[in-house]
Amino acid sequence: MSDDARGIPRGSISRTARLASLPLGAAGRATLGIGKRLSGQPQEAVTAELQQRTAEQLFAVLGQLKGGAMKLGQTLSVFEAAVPDEVAAPYREALVKLQEEAPPMPVRTVHAVLAQQLGGTWRTRFREFDDAPAAAASIGQVHRATWRDGREVAVKIQYPGAATALMADLNQLARFARLFAALFPGLDVKPLIAELKARVVEELDYGLEADAQRQFAAAYAGDPLIVVPRVVASAPKVIVSEWLEGLPLSRVIAEGTPEQRDRAGHLMAVLHFSAPHRAGLLHADPHPGNFRLVDGDRLGVIDFGATARLPDGLPEPIGRLVRWALEGRAEDVLADLRTEGFVRPGVQVDAQGVLDYLRPMLEPIERHGFRFTRAWMQDQAARLADPRSEANRLGRLLNLPPAYLLIHRVTIGSIGVLCQLDAAADYRSVCEEWLPGFVA
Repeated sequence: MSDDARGIPRGSISRTARLASLPLGAAGRATLGIGKRLSGQPQEAVTAELQQRTAEQLFAVLGQLKGGAMKLGQTLSVFEAAVPDEVAAPYREALVKLQEEAPPMPVRTVHAVLAQQLGGTWRTRFREFDDAPAAAASIGQVHRATWRDGREVAVKIQYPGAATALMADLNQLARFARLFAALFPGLDVKPLIAELKARVVEELDYGLEADAQRQFAAAYAGDPLIVVPRVVASAPKVIVSEWLEGLPLSRVIAEGTPEQRDRAGHLMAVLHFSAPHRAGLLHADPHPGNFRLVDGDRLGVIDFGATARLPDGLPEPIGRLVRWALEGRAEDVLADLRTEGFVRPGVQVDAQGVLDYLRPMLEPIERHGFRFTRAWMQDQAARLADPRSEANRLGRLLNLPPAYLLIHRVTIGSIGVLCQLDAAADYRSVCEEWLPGFVA
């Protein structure tokens, strides 16, 4: 079967050629930039133009390839709020398309996967099945259907060859980290790609995803704030779950009212902090395509391919460290950071310096009420990324223990979405209710 018939371009030559076009294009633009500098154009204007053109090419290729390339693009998209507005504006629309759209696989391929996974009589399970996909993502696409009992359902179907494509893309993209650095200054993409590679096998197992969705659905059954559709049927490469109507978070970001933005931000925080306690899981893929505003006041969650298993909830030291930092207890903070492995043995750091490094990032929960904005995230990114700053020097001395890596990445990603939403809420109260150790 051809690459196009399978849904993901899999030929190593064509995939490598498309990905290889990224650094070559970047090199050409860099040369153009040097010429413009020599002609007297300001460096800031040239840098902004380079970032804009790099983004246009980067997201076009990522969206075309789907697979691991698109997965990385979706993951990076939540950091878009850290990019200055004058640079981010030209490709914000491309980011939303990455989160919500992808070219569909052929109908015959869809039917072949359903027959393989649900049996040759798969059609008898449905009253109706829409051959046109309702949504598509990095490793699968979703079709709307009516189950045999009359329920409206979403049928998530994995692209054939997704595993091969994912690993091939991620291996290639790891070589192009400098290109991503041009778009997201201060973000080290290589560890992000390494983490995505480590989680690929888990995300490809729709059986695991269905189990996680069942766990979330049971934990939030009847909840007034969070809605999780129930799983109707599952197989290794197909999940059938109840259809969930709602306003996609990408639409809220693009055109939502202030009330919708604030509500969505508050609910995202509730999900992030409550799920480890209630479900023993952390939703680990916080890009806007995975969430909906349901009936205007509840948060619908529709993708559970990436979850972190936290059977004991969030680690208690997180809340305790945050509380001590807000109380100004510098020596206690440093002692606990050493105990938890954030400061390696033998590394000498100043306790007050560490506190000064952490405190600006804790501003959202310092008091009862905070608005996340792109400007706030840009300030934080600039402070931490500037190689001349004390925060940057200190940050390079600190260590992120493996047990906290995914929690940290998901938290930063969620904050990125809150900044895209421009959402104001009482985030401190959410932490007081759900973050272990935050309240003495």
